[in-house]
Amino acid sequence: PTHAFEFLRKLRKLCVPQSEMKICKFGQKEIVVSSPLSLVFSSQDIAGAWQRLEQAEKGYEEWLLNEIRRLERLEHLAEKFRQKASTHEQWAYGKEQILLQKDYESASLTEVRAMLRKHEAFESDLAAHQDRVEQIAAIAQELNELDYHDAASVNDRCQKICDQWDSLGTLTQKRREALERTEKLLETIDQLHLEFAKRAAPFNNWMEGAMEDLQDMFIVHSIEEIQSLISAHDQFKATLPEADGERQAILSIQNEVEKVIQSYSMRISASNPYSTVTVEEIRSKWEKVKQLVPQRDQSLQEELARQHANERLRRQFAAQANVIGPWIQTKMEEIARSSIEMTGPLEDQMNQLKQYEHNIINYKHNIDKLEGDHQLIQEALVFDNKHTNYTMEHIRVGWELLLTTIARTINEVETQILTRDAKGITQEQMNDFRASFNHFDRDESDNLHSDEFKACLISLGQVGNDLQGEAEFARIMSLVDPNGQGTVTFQSFIDFMTRETADTDTAEQVIASFRILASDKPYILADELRRELPPEQAQYCIKRMPPYTGPGSVPGALDYTSFSSALYGESDL
Repeated sequence: PTHAFEFLRKLRKLCVPQSEMKICKFGQKEIVVSSPLSLVFSSQDIAGAWQRLEQAEKGYEEWLLNEIRRLERLEHLAEKFRQKASTHEQWAYGKEQILLQKDYESASLTEVRAMLRKHEAFESDLAAHQDRVEQIAAIAQELNELDYHDAASVNDRCQKICDQWDSLGTLTQKRREALERTEKLLETIDQLHLEFAKRAAPFNNWMEGAMEDLQDMFIVHSIEEIQSLISAHDQFKATLPEADGERQAILSIQNEVEKVIQSYSMRISASNPYSTVTVEEIRSKWEKVKQLVPQRDQSLQEELARQHANERLRRQFAAQANVIGPWIQTKMEEIARSSIEMTGPLEDQMNQLKQYEHNIINYKHNIDKLEGDHQLIQEALVFDNKHTNYTMEHIRVGWELLLTTIARTINEVETQILTRDAKGITQEQMNDFRASFNHFDRDESDNLHSDEFKACLISLGQVGNDLQGEAEFARIMSLVDPNGQGTVTFQSFIDFMTRETADTDTAEQVIASFRILASDKPYILADELRRELPPEQAQYCIKRMPPYTGPGSVPGALDYTSFSSALYGESDL
């Protein structure tokens, strides 16, 4: 107001010609001013001018206040713009370089997933800064609207922030897409690795087992065993096409992994984290299996040929052994039977035994030939022969036993001849001795055991079946069996019989014994013999005693007198 009144006072003093009038500008208003000389004012004009002047002053004050407020607002907004812009620029610094990184190309699946989580956190942070960028743009717009004197720099800075923001958004989206794509690729690779591991491990074990089996040493002893191995090997070869298909499928899995890595330029290793089995290992082992298969074929065929040769040796040996073994057994039985059943002169027995010995010696070449076949079998390492129950050891033992038996039997007959001639024993007595001996030789061992010999002595009346008889039997056993073996040979039996029956009244003693058993009857009944004698002795007497036909005979009467006389060579039964 003071300025306005001062202006009015100056205006009144001025009077200027119209030609000297000029326009004065006060703020937004223009006032025509003339020199004091040209002005003619009325009071009404002055009042109106004053009023207009006051209005102009009031308008000027309002404008000035508004301008002050505008300048203050501009200063506040400019400072706010600078602060927010600086904060944002600090936050955004280096973000583009980070988003432009391709670290995921050499990362593992776990690392890529961690990058995705980190990127999600960055996206959340980016979204949170959206408001700040919008605020910065709004402030810049307001500064422009308020006609900020440095609006150009504000606009330039705001434009850079907006451009950077758009770039961050684009890069963020691209990195997310790249990470998600990489994650899917790595998941695919991971699944392929897992499938490779699941299939490679059992296949590798199969190949290792196959190599072990193909190189395994086999020991067989028959054609059936080697044919069984060949059959098993053929079955194994039949599985090779399927195994090869599995091998190719496993290798294709690894090829797919490498293809994915190359197609997308991934800087990661193709090694499998789930398996220690490598493609190179599978290839090398498969080649080894293919090499071993024909080698196994060859070794099995060679063994088959060897087993066929061994089988021929077995059959050749068995064909001879099955003849020689029974022949030896038959000769043994013939010799044993001859020593028991021969009843003719000892000289005839000797001739017959000599003929046996001659035949046995002439059979020796068959044993020698069998020995040669056995030598071939041993050299071929053949240890069993299902075609025969005879072994070379059995044949040898049987042959030696046959030679020993014929020699012993001949020696026994020679000894019997010497004994007969030395003691004047007749052939009939020798036959009776043999008959008595054979009767009590229950097991046909050509020896009398102690109980058999005792039964024989009791039947002959040499010993009784009491304590005294036991003592007498012990004495006799010490004579016939001085070595205490518990057996009595036929030669010892003859020696005893010739020695013990040398007295002439022995037959009479036996007759007297039977007479006592028969209660003084001239005959004896079978029931009496069974009642008074042991079963073996009674059976022997019943079988040998002839029927009694003398005075007072009854059915079943037996002549013990004739039996006793015949037993000692005094008469014929």
